[in-house]
Amino acid sequence: MLLDATAISLTDILLRLGSATVCGLALGFERERKGKDAGIRTHALVALSSAVITTSALSLYAEVQARGGDADPLRVIQGLAQAIGFIAAGMIFVARGDAERTVRNLTTAASVWLAASAGIVAGAAQFTLLAVAMGFGLAILVLITALKRFGLAREETED
Repeated sequence: MLLDATAISLTDILLRLGSATVCGLALGFERERKGKDAGIRTHALVALSSAVITTSALSLYAEVQARGGDADPLRVIQGLAQAIGFIAAGMIFVARGDAERTVRNLTTAASVWLAASAGIVAGAAQFTLLAVAMGFGLAILVLITALKRFGLAREETED
C-alpha cells in the first residue's frame, strides 16, 4: 500500500483522470466529426490509459523515494506500456475494399491498453486509482454506445 505521505487523494485522481478523459473525448469528437477512423471512444480510452499509467508511475516513484529506496519502478511500467502498445497495434486490422478501406478493432485495442493500465495499478495496490479508471473506461464504452442509439455518435467498425 502507498504511504500516507505519498497517497493520491480521490479528488486528485478524479481531476487527473477526468481531465485526460475530457481531452480525449474532445479530440475524438473532432476526429469523429470529420469521419476519421479513430473516434470518440478510441481517443478517450487512450488518454485515460495514459493518465492511469502516468499517475501510477509518479505515485510508485514517490513511495520508493519516501522509503529511502533507489529502485526504479518506472522501468517496469515503461516496459509494460511499450509491450501492450505493440499488442494493441497488432489487433488493428486494415482491409482494403473495392472503394474504401476499413479499419477494425481500434476501440478494442484502446480498451486492451486500458486493461493493461488497470493491471499495472492493481499490481501496485492503487485500488482507488483503479476504481476511478475503470469507472471512466466503462462509462466511455457504455455511454458512447448509448449515444449511437440516438444518432449522436457514429458507428465504428468493430470486431
